[in-house]
Amino acid sequence: MPALVCGKKRLAEPNMDFTNLVQLDMATRSKSNSLLTSQAIDDFYSLILPGLPDDVAKYCLALVPRTDFPAMGVVSKRWRSFMQSKEFITVRKLAGMLEEWLYVLIIDGEGKGSHWEVLDCLGQKHRVLPSMPGPVETGFGVAVLNGKLLVIAGYSMIDGTRFASGDVFQYDSYLNRWSKLANMNVARYDFACAEVNGMVYAVGGYGMDGESLSSVEVYNPDDNKWTLIESLRRPRWGCFACGFEGKLYVMGGRSSFTIGNSKFVDVYNPERHCWCEMKNGCVMVTAHAVLGKKLFCMEWKNQRKLAIFNPDDNTWKMVPVPVTGSSKIGFQFGILDEKLLLFSLEEGPGYHTLLYDPNAAPGSEWKTSLIKPSGSGAELSRRVQNLLTIARVQANGFGGGGSLYLPGLTKMHERSLADMPEVLQQQTKAIARLGNVLKQDVRDMEIIMAEDTDMTDDVN
Repeated sequence: MPALVCGKKRLAEPNMDFTNLVQLDMATRSKSNSLLTSQAIDDFYSLILPGLPDDVAKYCLALVPRTDFPAMGVVSKRWRSFMQSKEFITVRKLAGMLEEWLYVLIIDGEGKGSHWEVLDCLGQKHRVLPSMPGPVETGFGVAVLNGKLLVIAGYSMIDGTRFASGDVFQYDSYLNRWSKLANMNVARYDFACAEVNGMVYAVGGYGMDGESLSSVEVYNPDDNKWTLIESLRRPRWGCFACGFEGKLYVMGGRSSFTIGNSKFVDVYNPERHCWCEMKNGCVMVTAHAVLGKKLFCMEWKNQRKLAIFNPDDNTWKMVPVPVTGSSKIGFQFGILDEKLLLFSLEEGPGYHTLLYDPNAAPGSEWKTSLIKPSGSGAELSRRVQNLLTIARVQANGFGGGGSLYLPGLTKMHERSLADMPEVLQQQTKAIARLGNVLKQDVRDMEIIMAEDTDMTDDVN
């Protein structure tokens, strides 16, 4: 295993002088005893793992599979604080413990509801997420930031009327719970959003009164704040976004200055605070995903070919898709293990998940896969468009899309834990004991429900 590279050194703990308790006023002694006892316990557990230096203890915690993170989060405040930090993600990366998770929005039977579920790094384990607070919404945006899933804005139907929302909710997979973030400046739905350089951008869409928007805002997780930035040259909605080389690309959808679907690509440079434009984008995109340094799209008018965009030279390449079943059946995308997954939107004989490996030898790029969402008639929402893996780490920070692994490091799965030193086994047992004592800690669980968005017909 590689040596620990980062981690804070343990500070000397203050000595608790319990003789001072005798000096307290009798009227307040009982209350003070309780406070000081609690403080002493907190100081003891601030060691992370008693008997180990903090850097070693952090490395031990980083080796635990992420399926056990919710249980770890209730052991102590110190553990929970460390698990919610960027440092925890960094240590796991250095330890070779990045585990990919694929988030999928599942439409329940007869379209009466929906729920989020997650597949593990092997695509084999299914888990339903706790529900998210707030009303049922659709037309929302999704992004991954600092190891957390963000569900952004959208609209809800009340008495047949659409009401746009500026609410933003965050799912922390480490603690298995949702929390609310700062509201957006402009309530919107059917907009584009993506993570770039550790920030989340929301572009265009429809506003509170159904008006098309050109406004753009960016979310900074460090101060939990949305800020309006330079607007698009024209209103745009029904579009999608992705990040390449520190720039934001906005494609597809419609614009108030074009007839039908827009072929223009709006590109934002955060360093120069300006937009520029290209003219060779995809239109009516039903699925997209970023794999490596390329964008993979599928258009409604041609669902038997992958359109692959290379931002280095702004060119597109078409790759035929092997037909499985009816040629009318569409797909949605996911990414696991540096491969593109194409999930069939229909179930039945002949409808399989396809797997495309861009790094495979010519002629062997396509295979079938057993990975698929659970449930009858499982369907991925168009708005939950791509990968959404929380375990991936970008070179510029911590977000979704594009992975970075250090040379010589390999991924470690749960079976590798059997080879850990005896000290870690002892500490794992201690974790279980502490968890039983402190399991009254926070376990907030709430729900997110969303419904799929109908695809707009081509008017060209």
